[in-house]
Amino acid sequence: MMEPEYFAHETAVIDAGCQIGKGTKIWHFTHIMKGCVIGEQCNIGQNCVISPDVILGRNVKIQNNVSIYTGVICEDDVFLGPSMVFTNVINPRSHILRRDQYMKTLVRKGASIGANATIVCGNEIGEYAFIGAGAVVTKYVPPYALIVGNPGRHIGWMSAYGHRLHFDDAGIAVCPESKEHYQLTKEGLVIKL
Repeated sequence: MMEPEYFAHETAVIDAGCQIGKGTKIWHFTHIMKGCVIGEQCNIGQNCVISPDVILGRNVKIQNNVSIYTGVICEDDVFLGPSMVFTNVINPRSHILRRDQYMKTLVRKGASIGANATIVCGNEIGEYAFIGAGAVVTKYVPPYALIVGNPGRHIGWMSAYGHRLHFDDAGIAVCPESKEHYQLTKEGLVIKL
């Protein structure tokens, strides 16, 4: 029997039928359920639950106390802050089984979701979007958008390096860290140049 190419703490529970990429780390009291696909170099904090058939890309960072329910897909380089929440049923009732009604949620490459945020199912979070701590996302989030509050409001734009963008009169912004340039379009979306 081959040794796994990932690390799992002795208290972690990993069900049969999971695919876990090389270099991934799974910490204390975390449960990885059947059918999950987890990419390389992920870090899954303590006391997390990854429900059946969840897909995580490469280099996904999951902080402590996060539950990722069936129907969630996180692309590469996604950050999930401590105790943030995904849902997968829009109208749950304890006395009615709705396992056949799980809705998809897609978190695009490089997006960050802050501590204690809630992502209501059936939505897409655009690449490099930034969801502030405690925000409640109830609709589509465009790429590079900064979302805060309950319900979540779009209040600005973020660079791929996680800095708030400030646009000049020509609609151009420069990330202070990477020096990458961004254009604000007539449609109100940001494009990395």
